Amino acid sequence: MKEDQRPLQQRNKSPTSKLFTRSAAYVILVLLSYTLGYLSHTSPPQQQQLQPPSPVFQLADSPSQLDNFRVTAPCANSPLPPHLVFPTILDRVFNGSSPYSNFPPPYLSSFLKQRRIKGWGSYGAVFKHLIKRVKPQVIIEVGTFLGASALHMVNVTRELRLQTQILCLDDFRGWPGFRDRFKDIKMINGDVLLFQQFMQNVIYFNATGSVLPVPFSTASGLEKLCEWGITADLIEIDAGHDFISAWGDINRA
Repeated sequence: MKEDQRPLQQRNKSPTSKLFTRSAAYVILVLLSYTLGYLSHTSPPQQQQLQPPSPVFQLADSPSQLDNFRVTAPCANSPLPPHLVFPTILDRVFNGSSPYSNFPPPYLSSFLKQRRIKGWGSYGAVFKHLIKRVKPQVIIEVGTFLGASALHMVNVTRELRLQTQILCLDDFRGWPGFRDRFKDIKMINGDVLLFQQFMQNVIYFNATGSVLPVPFSTASGLEKLCEWGITADLIEIDAGHDFISAWGDINRA
């Protein structure tokens, strides 16, 4: 037999060692391929990285999306003169008659206090300062509750001898749970008598010629006032005391 001429080390290599060497090469190749693929996916070309996020520009260029941040209620082409503001509210809201007429009805008299005034910051110096400076013919108060600030503004305008009309825009429902603090505000068949107590307060202060309620939510009320051409020289925002609702009222006002 012809003697094997290969070196002794090569002749002693087993099939197992050959398999191990070949497997290691496959593992290294797979790891290298994975690494290259990962780097190419997570490291896009420099030009692509420098591009700003598209949603920002889509928002700026899309009128339909910006409409969500705009107040789009239609408004009258020209504002009503001040002397027509109260008649317009009486006609469109109260069927042409004053809500103070024959108030309170007999069945409510025992549920109302002669006067019940409560407010927060309703007598601050800002009221007199602004009224004295602007001399408003029309004021819209957004958020009224029991009318403390509205009636204070009535006293200020009387002191300054101004003929000012004040519209009090409020749904007069208070807030969930407010009767835990105001148990004396009565309720009949689920209807809290906040609106009725407000009107009683206005009557007590002989202010029915200066103060008129607009008993609707601030959002719908402000949009309708704009549609009817009712504007104001001063608007007080004092309804919901959280940022979101106050910001919405400010934008509509």
